[in-house]
Amino acid sequence: MTLFIDGDAFPNLLKPIILRSIERLALSTKVIANKKIHIGTSKHIEYIIVDQGADEADHHIVELCDAGDLVITADIPLADRIISKEAHAIDHRGELYSVDNIKQYLAMRNLMESIRESGEMTSGPKAFGPKDAHAFANQLNAFLAKHV
Repeated sequence: MTLFIDGDAFPNLLKPIILRSIERLALSTKVIANKKIHIGTSKHIEYIIVDQGADEADHHIVELCDAGDLVITADIPLADRIISKEAHAIDHRGELYSVDNIKQYLAMRNLMESIRESGEMTSGPKAFGPKDAHAFANQLNAFLAKHV
């Protein structure tokens, strides 16, 4: 299994959590973004910078990802593409996306986007905090215990 990290908007609170798991399990990891992102120093991490542009990092992740791999991303359309490749996706707040729930998340995301495009002001997601990082750590550890 390869771990892919969608580096765009990756929360700093998650960097030490993910680095510990990478080192503890010697996880082959690719951090992909359109700018320099540093999770930490490890012989198991490869940093890949893609061209600027909407969804360039997402396209690259989908291209490289195989069935059984894990992608860390808050991008629901990317998670949907990953799930369709029989890989796994966890968001920054610890949600494990699956065949059973991804279409519901995608529909809600599209509905909210449509509401915003119509001019309606929405509050957006709540600020990322320690409780979110804890939920992510729990989900990541549970996933890795089962799959690695």
